[in-house]
Amino acid sequence: MKIAEVSQHFGISSDTLRYYERIGLIPPVTRKESGIRDYGDLDLRRVEFTKCMRSAGLPIEVLIEYFGLVQQGDKTIEARKEILQEQRELLATRMAEMQKTLDILDHKIEGYENAVLKKEQEMIQTEDQALEIN
Repeated sequence: MKIAEVSQHFGISSDTLRYYERIGLIPPVTRKESGIRDYGDLDLRRVEFTKCMRSAGLPIEVLIEYFGLVQQGDKTIEARKEILQEQRELLATRMAEMQKTLDILDHKIEGYENAVLKKEQEMIQTEDQALEIN
């Protein structure tokens, strides 16, 4: 798959894909004789994983460390697992904080909706009273 196709498929710019390759988040992509990158299945899985982790807020430095350990082989399995567990805990904490913020926003919005509904009901009552007088 060409870089433009990968870019479109994952919603990542070609520049970002090149950057990920340059810093080691994606291993060097095989190139055709013409020099055009040709992303294989492993490359695509790595792009998908990286995009997912970045979208969740994982720092690039953590991903670089993780993929560096992956390249070292099975002797780093425990260290990789520890990185993923630590990042999961941090993400769970951020999600809980975001849920609390979402709950507060929902409460505030509900207050505004109730205030608008009350004003509308008052306006209808005022109009009804005006009609009764006439």
